[in-house]
Amino acid sequence: MHLARRPWRLCRCLSVVLFFSLLGRGYANDVVLMAYGGHNETIGPYWVAIDKGLYQNHGIDARLLQVRNAQISLAALVSGEVPIFLPSVGNVLSGVSGGVKIGCVAFPIKGISRELVVRKEIESLAALRGKTIGVQSIGGGFWLQTMMVLDGLGVDPDKLGMKMRVIGEEPTIVQALLSSNIDAAVVTLPSAAVAKRGGMRSLVNSSDLRIPLQTVGICARAERLAASPDLIMRLTKGMIDGIVYILDPRNKREVAEVMKKHLRLTTDEDAETSYLSVRSMTSLDIAPDPAAWKNIQRFIARVNPKAGQVDVNDSINMSVMKALEENGYLAEARKRLALQSGR
Repeated sequence: MHLARRPWRLCRCLSVVLFFSLLGRGYANDVVLMAYGGHNETIGPYWVAIDKGLYQNHGIDARLLQVRNAQISLAALVSGEVPIFLPSVGNVLSGVSGGVKIGCVAFPIKGISRELVVRKEIESLAALRGKTIGVQSIGGGFWLQTMMVLDGLGVDPDKLGMKMRVIGEEPTIVQALLSSNIDAAVVTLPSAAVAKRGGMRSLVNSSDLRIPLQTVGICARAERLAASPDLIMRLTKGMIDGIVYILDPRNKREVAEVMKKHLRLTTDEDAETSYLSVRSMTSLDIAPDPAAWKNIQRFIARVNPKAGQVDVNDSINMSVMKALEENGYLAEARKRLALQSGR
């Protein structure tokens, strides 16, 4: 597999993160570093689990490392610099198509919560013909969700002559939209709110489309999953606890504060929007879903034909899910949610 050479600064960053993670820790929690690309609500279950100490209940000192995109995250995984990465399914399939053996055990996010935001003079989907839409990278999670939303609307960007422009992370994409450097973008709800306050128009909220998607799952090299089953089990339990915390309506204020902190939101209104967004996507139906993966695969195949030939089942590891069902952990989590809903 050919991977872009990693900047030495990534290596230095990883070393610094691990150093300060270990510094002053008097207890024997396992330090686990997890890398991710897109900085948005989909990381919410992990932020909540870390900030509320839920991983520590399972003997894990979990740390998150954001990198520029999922390709760099994959490179760090291959090199062994990070043990876990939280990718889109598309990035998993691209990695596997390049010869990397990757396994995924659980996905906390199910669905897409975004808005198609456009310049104010664009009043319909038909008016997108020939327009430029901004993405973070080609083939990454942001691009994938953009393509899936357009597909859900019956829009074929090729037939409309739409151009995809790589802009960077979401805040930069929003600024590009506000400054008319692009015409449209499929962005998270808080970013959509910023764009609309700047005079942009929303054509659709993807929540209404009910698009099947799994993303930011717990994934690792297959050999690591095989060698560390207890660690992966505890990591998944912490993620489940984060999901339950988010879905408990009593925790609305606390979850909103977590999202406001990590997304650097400036208003309580945007924090509540972010809370509603992450809550709408988060689910205890965390088992890898082959049907959802195959749906994602048809989009990735457009930019990586080799990924379209991958057997999705080769990267789906059901051992943790089976154990969680057998030991009753998932059943207990569902029971807690049911009791909360009945209050």
